[in-house]
Amino acid sequence: MSTRLELIAIAGLPMVQAGDDLAALLADGMAQAGLAPRDGDVLVLAQKIVSKAEGRAVVLADVTPSEEAERLGAEIGKDPRLVQVVLSESSRVVRSRPNLMIMQHRLGFIMANAGVDQSNVAPADGVARALLLPLDPDGSAERLRDALAARFGVRLGVVISDSFGRPWRRGTVGVAIGCAGLPSLIDLRGQPDLFGRTLEVSIIGFADEIAAAASLLQGQAAEGQPAVLLRGLTWSAPDMPVAEVVRPMGEDLFR
Repeated sequence: MSTRLELIAIAGLPMVQAGDDLAALLADGMAQAGLAPRDGDVLVLAQKIVSKAEGRAVVLADVTPSEEAERLGAEIGKDPRLVQVVLSESSRVVRSRPNLMIMQHRLGFIMANAGVDQSNVAPADGVARALLLPLDPDGSAERLRDALAARFGVRLGVVISDSFGRPWRRGTVGVAIGCAGLPSLIDLRGQPDLFGRTLEVSIIGFADEIAAAASLLQGQAAEGQPAVLLRGLTWSAPDMPVAEVVRPMGEDLFR
């Protein structure tokens, strides 16, 4: 069992551009910081740098809004081109009100604007863009883990995180949207509690808890610390992607 955890922000990373070798940038950043990854370390990456490296930016001037996007944009006061990008990334509109859309993302996540974001997407050339989530966040995490493991010769975990709001609670929190080399969930059902009572419903959102811890250093504004190394965790559960976290419809009491 872990008794001490260490969180280390990898400072000095350059602004990530489309096509960048993100694993190489991270490896160089750790080397420059004097960090030598160890077996069992977990690297937590903000979704934005993964999406940027994968070229997941959309130029709004290239978007033609549908009738639905025009209607919804007028209702909520958003650019219909941006609304169209959100709709294209979504399977349904959960709720909407002025300046807000709660969507079910195509991967099953329930989140504002389907994860489509314009913050920290600097229009250096004056072109308005929106950034989408990675096409396959679990696959992105797996590729980064493999590349970093090859570079350093150690077993690493990788978590890709984003900031989610939550129903019935105010404030956003770091949440895992992809992971590799660790379990997204740890099922404790059947194990005894402190007094020997058998646990019946306890499943830990392991990757989400890692993402939330790292977000304290990553921040959500101008902190510029999108990569955090977490050291000191131990686990014995098998690897499991974040795709398994999305609750199946048959277990959902609210839809």
